[in-house]
Amino acid sequence: MNGADVIDMGRRVLRLEADALAETERRLGESFAAAVRMIADSRGRVIVAGIGKSGLIARKIAATLTSTGTPAAFLHPVDSVHGDLGIVGGGDVAILISKSGETDELLGLLEHLKGFGVGTIAIAADGESSLARLADLWLDGWVKEEACPHDLAPTTSTTVALALGDALAVALLEVKGFRREDFARLHPGGSLGRRLLTRVRDVMVTDDLPILRKGDTMRQAIVLLAEKRGIALQLDDDDRLVGIMTAGDLTRMMEREDDILTTATERVLTRTPKTVRPEELASAAAYRMEQHGIMAMPVVEADGRLVGVVHLHDLMRARVR
Repeated sequence: MNGADVIDMGRRVLRLEADALAETERRLGESFAAAVRMIADSRGRVIVAGIGKSGLIARKIAATLTSTGTPAAFLHPVDSVHGDLGIVGGGDVAILISKSGETDELLGLLEHLKGFGVGTIAIAADGESSLARLADLWLDGWVKEEACPHDLAPTTSTTVALALGDALAVALLEVKGFRREDFARLHPGGSLGRRLLTRVRDVMVTDDLPILRKGDTMRQAIVLLAEKRGIALQLDDDDRLVGIMTAGDLTRMMEREDDILTTATERVLTRTPKTVRPEELASAAAYRMEQHGIMAMPVVEADGRLVGVVHLHDLMRARVR
């Protein structure tokens, strides 16, 4: 078998699964909206269960729900009858996944869940299956065929079940008003959490700032530029930012004039500099600085009062980009 044949095989699988997802989208109906409402209105958590490959999909759905603000847990149907039913509460909702809808272990679990007063949602390919008929709601997981050439190994059907779980999680996220900041709080250890949680105030320099005042000359400015990482900030008497000076401004002035030491800084300032607020995301500040080729940016309050300076190197060190 040559490489082209192998590529064709891979494309066939992807095409079958893409077609199955398109058909699932077409068939999605009111039962999906009812399932979202059931979960959103529940007082407890979501219990997700399945056997074999469906069990692996159930684990992923439970993880996705939890990470997007809907507490969920995977429950193995076999373990459930050996003590694990202890995690189930009367205010819970269960999602039970089975292509055939006739999995004995799931049907047994469904019976126990109903005894607890748990709302039940079945994801199955056959709406006339036992699981679909006995559950409170049925989500249509029908597929024309598996991607397996023998139509045996769960492939297309598990892709559809996974996509339905993702659809539930994202719809619940929207219904509950789950925000980016909420997501970050649940993922504080990762790069996404750093980007969404770190604010400019967490990274900015606030001590010994490179400040110029009215009447200062380029002599004072040059010292600040050399000692304070290439930026100097001129303030008025109320500590509001008047303008900034960078090493680039100094270089351009030296190219134009011979004697600059006694020149008033007001002649050289950039009067409309890029600024950032302390409550802004550090990642947004880093993006703006990269876009404009800025190495340092003043941090000001709404009234223009200077509170700090943020440096691109510090943002990179904080790994917010």
